[in-house]
Amino acid sequence: MLANPPLLIIAGAKGAVGSTVAATIAAIKTDPHSVLPWLTTGHWTKSVKSVMGMEFAGWDVSPRSLKQAIEYHGVLPREKFLPHEKYLNRIQIRLAPSGEPSLPAYVEQLIRDIEDFKSLHPKTHPVLVNLLPACQGVDLKGCTRLEELYSQADPRIFPDLAYVIAAISSQVPVVNFTSNSVELPLMLEEALKACVPMCGRDGKTGQTYLKVVLASALKARSLKVDGWYSLNILGNDDGMNLADPRRAAGKVANKTELLDEILGYRVGQQYGAPSHKVVIDYYPPRGDCKEAWDVIDFAGLFGLPMSLRLNLQARDSILAAPMVIDLARWMAALHGVGRSGPIPELGFYFKKPMGYNPPVTFQDQIAELHRLENDCRKKRRG
Repeated sequence: MLANPPLLIIAGAKGAVGSTVAATIAAIKTDPHSVLPWLTTGHWTKSVKSVMGMEFAGWDVSPRSLKQAIEYHGVLPREKFLPHEKYLNRIQIRLAPSGEPSLPAYVEQLIRDIEDFKSLHPKTHPVLVNLLPACQGVDLKGCTRLEELYSQADPRIFPDLAYVIAAISSQVPVVNFTSNSVELPLMLEEALKACVPMCGRDGKTGQTYLKVVLASALKARSLKVDGWYSLNILGNDDGMNLADPRRAAGKVANKTELLDEILGYRVGQQYGAPSHKVVIDYYPPRGDCKEAWDVIDFAGLFGLPMSLRLNLQARDSILAAPMVIDLARWMAALHGVGRSGPIPELGFYFKKPMGYNPPVTFQDQIAELHRLENDCRKKRRG
């Protein structure tokens, strides 16, 4: 389904997820079958050439080398990435814009970098993937012109916008894997003008993915959810960042609102207060191996109560990295067939998908993915 393999241009390339994606793409070069079975897009081609042609580039504020970043985060055992050290050392990761310059200055630097990345990998289809840390929410929805955005947005507080503007200006598709809201009406309008597709927000990797599955199953059986308590324990840099309630607010909202959207009613309405609780705790010993606990109270026939407990112990970046690669492949394919603006059909991957009327239940999300794939195939054949 892909004409050219994607070039993943990562904002936050040396973070836990970004560095794991880099190691995964490095592994693809020598052993694509070690990665293909874990991709939802792994069935797209009978040949592995398009997968082996994927490339990686991006930006970060860290002075570490990519190899040092992988070692620092401790996601992968050394034997999983050291054989690919030669490729990792060749990857171009630029220093992210920083300091006092205005948003336009940030954007100009990023546009130059994107053009350089394109020239280094001319046989690829570039896709920007935003993996920057969660930041404090900034309300910029009232901006109707880029000039207003340039004067009001501080790239030191909300750097994501600079990357998105630069990508759209360079006609590069955008994946927003973070909980930061970049889908301002102005940005969606600019993406449509530039014929660039966008998708996001907030990758649905572990606990929330299973929440969607379980909530959809309970809804299908007409079992009423009375309450849902979710605890997340993680000790990586993401967990440290989310220890700040102001930075965590967006992610908690994304995790919380999703349940009511699936079920079609407000959980806890009979108590006069929400009974869907989401807690994120930073616990350093866990590292990237996060743990999630869910307590689900629901009622059946005659309103009789029942309860379910779910304990997930997962490797956060190992769950996220294949999704990032899948999304880059989707966006390259969609851009290739002329899709632009928000892509709500990719709601399967996100807690808060962009676009009008995204699929909400698990069943609808899977069905929408199949429809999107068939539509892409028809357009490419046509």
